[in-house]
Amino acid sequence: MDFSSFFDYMQFEKKYSKHTILAYQNDLESFSRFIFSEFDQDEIDTANYSQIRGWIVQLVNNGVSNQSINRKVSSLKTYYKFLLKTGHLGVSPLATHKALKTSKKIQIPFSETEIENAMALFETTTFEGSRDKLIVELLYTTGMRRAELVNIKLSDLNLPERSIKIFGKRKKERIVPLLKTVVGSIDEYLVFRKEAENASSENHLLISKNGVKLNENFVYRVINTYFGQVSGKVKKSPHILRHSFATHLLNEGADLNSVKELLGHSSLASTQVYTHNSMAELKKVHKSAHPRNKK
Repeated sequence: MDFSSFFDYMQFEKKYSKHTILAYQNDLESFSRFIFSEFDQDEIDTANYSQIRGWIVQLVNNGVSNQSINRKVSSLKTYYKFLLKTGHLGVSPLATHKALKTSKKIQIPFSETEIENAMALFETTTFEGSRDKLIVELLYTTGMRRAELVNIKLSDLNLPERSIKIFGKRKKERIVPLLKTVVGSIDEYLVFRKEAENASSENHLLISKNGVKLNENFVYRVINTYFGQVSGKVKKSPHILRHSFATHLLNEGADLNSVKELLGHSSLASTQVYTHNSMAELKKVHKSAHPRNKK
């Protein structure tokens, strides 16, 4: 089945990333195979909810998690919305579908002590040490995603104004302030960078010692390696640093809307997932300070 017009819409109008589009493609093709195998039907455009429910049951029986199933069904739902938009469908078969229940996974942020201990491990007199320290600093002090980090270009920096331009999901642009200490780290790193840059660097800020732009997996390995030495938490990733950034700001009294803008969220609902940790901090303060509890 040809989904090319849908994928063009996702890429050029919705500005979805190639990674996201590939995930949609895999989900649609999975359902297409199911429809053909179970009902000898070539088109998913005419599928009904009973058939979709059969696909969901098969996924459950195959041990696919509810969270993954919801994502796959969401891909299908987006496709049917596209068919409605283009006039190729009158009613979506998923119009009344309710997502499967999932358990909320609590992401445990790094403590301030763990972050300070990790920062102390870097040897900043070398290119790699200076760069890897900057990776951690930028992730923790700006809350940016790792995909945003690796795509930063030198032209996105405004060091005199202590700010950085970040291009988020769907190419949405935001300006985030930089701490004075981070500007100093950038200046130190740029001295090393001049020795490594070459024509293939494409002016990206973070590069390898051979001048090649870093990839997201490299950033993950840096965080996992250094924080693995100072933290016993199960998950040690760039996203946990983003989570730590938001949680620590909220714990210090930052306004939720301000944190939302810094993170590049489109709605407060996305930001509110970070409030459970700040609420835990408030409960601790409340318990220790309230006179009734002291009695």
